[in-house]
Amino acid sequence: MRAHYDFTKMKGKKNPYVKYLKQPVTMRLDKDSVDYFKSLAEKSGIPYQTLINLYLRDCVSNQRKLNLKWR
Repeated sequence: MRAHYDFTKMKGKKNPYVKYLKQPVTMRLDKDSVDYFKSLAEKSGIPYQTLINLYLRDCVSNQRKLNLKWR
């Protein structure tokens, strides 16, 4: 093994998985919603943030829209 390696001539590559990386986001959620996902997390053994992400991803893939009507 060499004592020193020269990486100055090495060409870099872009990360091919960058589009799959998660983006950190701050959200304000109701306590009831968080408690619901935390209870699901305890039953399933999956972290609650992962469950929220899976649910939102399912909504995106099925193009679900919120049926919201103001009274």
